[in-house]
Amino acid sequence: MDSLPHVPPPPALSALSRPELEALLVELFGKVATLTQTVVELREEIARLKGLKGRPNIKPSGMDKGTEPAKPAKKEQRRRGRGKVTPRVVVAEKVITAEIPPGSRFKGHEPFLVQDLVISVQATRYQRERWVTPDGRTVLAPLPEGIEGHFGPQLRRFVLMQYHQGQTTMPRLLTLLRSMGIAISKRQLVRLLNERHEGFIAEAQDVLRAGLETSPWVTVDDTGARHAGKNGFCTQIGNEWFTWFRTRSSKSRLNFLDLLRAGYTDYVLNDAAYDYMRNQGLPAATIARLKAEPETRFSDQIAWKAHLDRLGFNALKVTLEPVRVATEGALWGSVQAHEFLCDAVVLSDDAGQFNIGRHALCWVHAERLVHKLDTFTERHRAAQTRVRNLIWDYYADLRAYQLKPGKRRASALRARFDRIFLRPTGFATLDRLMARLHANKDELLMVLERPEIPLHTNGSENDIRCQVTRRKISAGTRSDIGRDCRDAFLSLAKTCDKLGIAIWDYLGSRFKIAGNAIIDPLDHYVRMRIRPA
Repeated sequence: MDSLPHVPPPPALSALSRPELEALLVELFGKVATLTQTVVELREEIARLKGLKGRPNIKPSGMDKGTEPAKPAKKEQRRRGRGKVTPRVVVAEKVITAEIPPGSRFKGHEPFLVQDLVISVQATRYQRERWVTPDGRTVLAPLPEGIEGHFGPQLRRFVLMQYHQGQTTMPRLLTLLRSMGIAISKRQLVRLLNERHEGFIAEAQDVLRAGLETSPWVTVDDTGARHAGKNGFCTQIGNEWFTWFRTRSSKSRLNFLDLLRAGYTDYVLNDAAYDYMRNQGLPAATIARLKAEPETRFSDQIAWKAHLDRLGFNALKVTLEPVRVATEGALWGSVQAHEFLCDAVVLSDDAGQFNIGRHALCWVHAERLVHKLDTFTERHRAAQTRVRNLIWDYYADLRAYQLKPGKRRASALRARFDRIFLRPTGFATLDRLMARLHANKDELLMVLERPEIPLHTNGSENDIRCQVTRRKISAGTRSDIGRDCRDAFLSLAKTCDKLGIAIWDYLGSRFKIAGNAIIDPLDHYVRMRIRPA
């Protein structure tokens, strides 16, 4: 004790009373608990630095949520009500009187809000005046605005709302309408769903063009879709402001590049096209043939194929398909000529057809490969767990980098990526997988150059669920117009949801229903990246 003068001498326990002993014991318990927590934190930090941290106590698919900082625990409090009810419609006021005895004093009103739904069927026979002018012409009084055909705009809005957003089937919708008193046949209902919707299809395409022109990044995905009794594929393109779907019979890169043209049909030979061909390994002599020709823009596929035939591309005997590569290059040149994806990043799940331009990969899909790897011994499982934990920790630091990017931090993260994915684990299959992921370093670390892009394709996964639901309940489409209408309305419904627009109000605006809010073309909101008030 003489060598430690700053340490107080221990108290004489025998001289302390029982309350004093209890107070001292409580104080010591608090200090022990604090020291224990400190030891646990230090051990976790040492284990993390050594790469020995245990598996996180979260689901594998929740990597993005699992790396968020823990929220402080809230104190238990009495549950409150649902809050103020604010209907989107005008609230009608109605005063209810009470029978009161004489001498009572009036103390005001007590509000009680009731929301209800009025569904009624209305049929109107318009008696249109018909006149014959002196010169023999017949003049017929026009129908009110919004009336097209024998079914009114409210019914058309209800049908489209129930079928596309409500995801009901056509037979069930037909039964519902008939039970409400609507005299409608199956063929008439199909016409309401499929006919005279060219404006909606065009607006969905304008939304895609606006998104490709203005967005700094897009996420893409595809899923199976049946059409005309054959298997096909539905491709999704979108981000936090828009969503667009298109169903085709193929999901090749040619198909994806064609979709990125957003309705244009031209083929363009420019610097972007030649760079694409060069990166795909097309011989320089073959590219020189294309450059030597004065014509660089072709109106459609027929003109483009005729040009390749004149140059003798179909007769080239090489392992690489020159016609396919040249066509992909011309399509990419068209995309760039229309100023689509000029500096945008395409984020995908590593499907080969999406590897276009500035390409980034989803970290959730990359980690999933490690998670699903088959293990056979305890040593294999230990190696797999250790690697997964390293990836999770690295992912958390990438998310932190997005909030505060910097060149020094980016350089450190690149070096750390090499240490994680090049370190031997003693598990040969895992080592090969890690080497494969390391080969995608530039695409996995695109976030270091573009911190604004997401680290995953969860947005695409969520968007495309409506197509999966439609496929499950309706199997597929039969006519081309039915397929196009389904894709267009699901695209518009998803875009409205992201922009904060009720699809009911959107359809009411397009059908010019009296008293409905005016909704501008959706591509206007996407270009301005604003949500309507």
